[in-house]
Amino acid sequence: MLKIRNVKMEDLPELAVIEHLCFTKEEAATEEAFEKRIRFIPDSFFVAELDDVFVGLINGPVISSSYITDDLFSDIKANPAFGGHQSILGLAVSPHFQKRGVASALLTHLEKEAKEKKRETITLTCKEDLILFYENYGFRNKGVSNSGHGGVTWYNMSKQLQ
Repeated sequence: MLKIRNVKMEDLPELAVIEHLCFTKEEAATEEAFEKRIRFIPDSFFVAELDDVFVGLINGPVISSSYITDDLFSDIKANPAFGGHQSILGLAVSPHFQKRGVASALLTHLEKEAKEKKRETITLTCKEDLILFYENYGFRNKGVSNSGHGGVTWYNMSKQLQ
């Protein structure tokens, strides 16, 4: 059975493995970035386990702006208790466990938490081939992002919560 829980520091090695399976070296979060996120935003960093096997992760800080900016990939602050915009800097599922509802469960869990904390939106950036995936979860394409992260064209996706 799939279990979703808050991240712990001892998850770090497995986070790095899944991140590098799902993203290019330029796009993937570094161990240092993950350490900061675990330390500062464990309340919006979740991992998925299936029969005690680490299979996926979702994370991002709560921000004051509607869209993700590149500084967030290195500069993380603790989340406010309520309000703001829940960002998603990373959603990754081990390739062996994709197409089994893990990403959906992680998105649903993050959204539930964000609604409880009165966040205005969930915001993320994705590549063009994932726009439809996120639209199926109620996100709207807000056009090309200003992000130059990883040297890729990203699209701003936003889901209204309030």
